[in-house]
Amino acid sequence: MRRLFPVTDETAARDSGGAPGTAGAEGGDREWALEELAAAYAYPSGSGPAGPEPWLRANMVSTLDGAAQHDGRSQPISSAADMRIFGTLRALADAVVVGAETVRQEGYRPARAREDFAALREAAGQGPAPAIAVVSASLDLDFSLPLFTSPLVPTLVLTGAAAATDRIAAAEKAGAQIVIAGDGMRVDPARAVRALADRGLHRLLTEGGPRLLGQLVAAGVLDELCLTVSPMLTAGDAQRIAGGPPVAVPRRFELTSLLEEAGFLFSRYRRT
Repeated sequence: MRRLFPVTDETAARDSGGAPGTAGAEGGDREWALEELAAAYAYPSGSGPAGPEPWLRANMVSTLDGAAQHDGRSQPISSAADMRIFGTLRALADAVVVGAETVRQEGYRPARAREDFAALREAAGQGPAPAIAVVSASLDLDFSLPLFTSPLVPTLVLTGAAAATDRIAAAEKAGAQIVIAGDGMRVDPARAVRALADRGLHRLLTEGGPRLLGQLVAAGVLDELCLTVSPMLTAGDAQRIAGGPPVAVPRRFELTSLLEEAGFLFSRYRRT
C-alpha cells in the first residue's frame, strides 16, 4: 500500500524506505501495519467521549462503473486490503450503524474483539468491540441470529415510535436493545445519530446499505465518506453506494486522504 495524497517528504521516504526527499508517492509499495492504518483513519479529536459532537463516517466500496454490489453482495468487488481497512474502521468505532436489508443480505454477525486493537480501544475509553446498531422501521429481522442472541456488546435496534409491539418484544427477548429514533414508523437519521451519542457512542461508522446511506446524505448528517474504488467493471443494474431521492443541492466533500494497493483506491472525504 502507498499513500498518494497528501504527500510530504516524510511520507515519500517512509513509503520508499529511504531518506526524506529521495522518492515520490510512486516509490515503494508495502503492506501497512494495523497501527499505521489506525493512525491514517483516526477520528477527529473533537469526537468521542472527550468531545460533545458525534462524528458519522461511511465506509463503502464501488466498482469503476458505479456498482456497490455484485450478485447482491459487496464481497465480490472487495480485496484483502479493503477488508483490512474495513476491520480497522470497525475497531476505531463506538458503534456500527447498518440497515436491516444489509443485515439480511450480508449475513451480519456481532463485531468481535480484536487483540491488535485492544490497547488502542482501552486508551480511547471504548469497550472491547463496537456495538452494531441496526436501523429498521418494520423490525422484520431474524432475532434468532447470533447478531442479536450472542453479541459481545448488546446489539441496538433503531426504530420508530410506532413500531409493532410484538416485534419490539421479540427483539428485547433475544437480548437486543430498542432505541426509538423517530415518530411513526420511520427512523429519523438526525435523531438516530443523536440517540447514539446520548448513549456515549460518538464515533460512528455506517456500512450502508445504499438506501440507508442515501437517507443519511439527504438528512445532512454524514460527516465523512471512506470510499474504496475497485478496479472492476460489472455492468448490470447494481445499486450505487447511495440510493433514494436526490438532494436539492449536491453535498460538497473534500478529499483528505488517498491510498492505493493493487489498483484499489482508498479515498477519504470530509464534509466542507
